[in-house]
Amino acid sequence: MVAAPAKWRIEPLGKRHDRAAFTCGIPALDNYIKTKATQDDRRDAAKAYVALAHGTDLVVGYYTLSNTGIDLSAIPEAEVARFARYPIVGATLIGRLARDLSEMGKGLGEFLLIDALYRSLQLSRQIASAAVVVEAKDHDAVTFYQRYGFVQLLLNGRKLILPMRTIDRLFK
Repeated sequence: MVAAPAKWRIEPLGKRHDRAAFTCGIPALDNYIKTKATQDDRRDAAKAYVALAHGTDLVVGYYTLSNTGIDLSAIPEAEVARFARYPIVGATLIGRLARDLSEMGKGLGEFLLIDALYRSLQLSRQIASAAVVVEAKDHDAVTFYQRYGFVQLLLNGRKLILPMRTIDRLFK
C-alpha cells in the first residue's frame, strides 16, 4: 500500500467505519457507501476501501475494486499492442471512487486513485490483470483520469483504461 499522508489512512471497509455523514455531492455514490458497499462485499461483487480522517473512523473517501473484462476490439489501436490477443482481456475495475466534499481540493481523490492503482498492481501479480478500467461519471471525471494516463475506450467515451505495464512503471 502507498504510504499515507498523516491526514488519511486507507483500509478495507469494516463495521466500525462511520459512513453516515459521507457526502460527495453525487447521491448514487453517497448512497452506495452508506447502504450497499457492505452488501457487495458479502456477495463478492466489489471490495470497498475507505479513506479515514486521521485518528478517526470517519469515512472521507472510498473506492471499490472488482474483476472485469475488456473486449479487445474496444481498445484503441495505438494501445492494442500492449495486450494479449484474446477476445476478452482480464482487468481490474475501479467501480466507484469518491471523496467527501469536506476534502475537496486537498488531494484525496488523487491519493485514492494512486492507492487503488498500487493495490491493483499488487493483485495483478497474483491473478492476471492486463489493465485497470474506470467508468467516469462525467466529463470532469474523464479529465481527472486522463491526467494519470488513462485512455478512453472506443465504444464508450466515459470508460477508460490504464495498462498494468504503465502502472508498473509508475511505481518503479
